[in-house]
Amino acid sequence: MSNKEKEPIFSAKNMKLLTGPLGSSNPITVQILGICSALAVTAKLQPAFVMALSVTVVTAFSNLILSMLRKTIPSRIRIIVQLVVVAALVILVDQILKAFVYDVSKQLSVFVGLIITNCIVMGRIEAFALGNKPWPSFLDGIGNGLGYGMILVILGFFRELLGAGTVWGYRVIPESFYAHGYANNSLMLLPPMALICVGIIIWIHRSRNRSLCE
Repeated sequence: MSNKEKEPIFSAKNMKLLTGPLGSSNPITVQILGICSALAVTAKLQPAFVMALSVTVVTAFSNLILSMLRKTIPSRIRIIVQLVVVAALVILVDQILKAFVYDVSKQLSVFVGLIITNCIVMGRIEAFALGNKPWPSFLDGIGNGLGYGMILVILGFFRELLGAGTVWGYRVIPESFYAHGYANNSLMLLPPMALICVGIIIWIHRSRNRSLCE
């Protein structure tokens, strides 16, 4: 038995791996990763939420698996191994979505498959999982997936609300508003507005965390 005490599984250091990407180290607002899917799948809240959940699952389990294999992977083929693991997880996620939420799966189209090349997934494997133990790597994957997903959900909520007057497909803005001249802002449903909204979120985040700009 080692005399060294084991670190608690939910130590402050491990919890920071979960909470950090939700704030000061968010992968979209700080590292500007995963922008393509953030623009493509956030016209409505439901596909944005499902995409966020899918990326979180893939990031968490790819981190876990590759951390467990890190000492056995030859460096010359590590990228190939990473892609095989991530691709297998993406295929599983895609099949589950087609089985249980087929309509949303159709809306997400090719973007579920493109999780394979999502720079957040590959980036966390390279930057963290290959150099750390499985449990911290798993938490890091969950944290970064949730940080990414949080931005998608915020975008999906406001774009659907202001662009279609609905949230999750349910009418939120009363019909009486339209009778008095209110009109949906259809620009919110177009990709350029998604880019503008991401820019606004990044500006707000960095204005609240000025140390990121120094």
